[in-house]
Amino acid sequence: MRVVIMGGTSGIGLATARLLTDEGAEVIVTGRDPEKLAAAKSGVAAAEQVDATSQEEVAAFFGRIGEFDHLVLAFSPGAVGIGPLADTDLADVRAAFDGKLFPYLFAVQRAGVTGSVTMVSASSARAGLPGTFTLAAVNGAIERIVSPLAAELAPVRVNAVSPGVVDTAWWSFLPEEQRQAQFASLSGMIPAGRVGRGQDVAQAISYLIGASYVTGSILPVDGGFTVA
Repeated sequence: MRVVIMGGTSGIGLATARLLTDEGAEVIVTGRDPEKLAAAKSGVAAAEQVDATSQEEVAAFFGRIGEFDHLVLAFSPGAVGIGPLADTDLADVRAAFDGKLFPYLFAVQRAGVTGSVTMVSASSARAGLPGTFTLAAVNGAIERIVSPLAAELAPVRVNAVSPGVVDTAWWSFLPEEQRQAQFASLSGMIPAGRVGRGQDVAQAISYLIGASYVTGSILPVDGGFTVA
């Protein structure tokens, strides 16, 4: 089984790369940061430097590797556009779409994938948290395209995982002490009693890759956050 994980050098993408490699898959990861690529390279079949926001680089990458079985899209522009609408520069909202939704779409357009596409969205798509309208817009758009793409690209399966609060570098915009206080506070609101780990989402992605009768689905991986 040959798997490409775009955005696979940190956080959820890296956790998924490690899990799938342990399960016997040939995993190719992409990323932009040379140091992260070097660190990830020893644990996967290959690690390539690709700027996912560059259509030229993405097209060249897929042209080089040819057909493969499964594509995982785990890009993140970071905490861009967080805050109330009245205080948000709409250029940041556009940057959030340019950093995630549009790279997802272009990757799916160009990938020679034969088995499945799994996109990482986020529970902000379905939550009602003040200050997260940008995250809701981007991830909501990703979740909304799952069904039509599953119908359009069949027999390639298209699904998404929708993580809640996960302890990854995404939260690095907060100082360490503040971040841990935030996690402790959120843990009390989550039925599972804790924030998520990258491995939790990786397990869900592994399931969707292997679930040959599941397509057009969005799998929440949020410890019950959106139903609490």
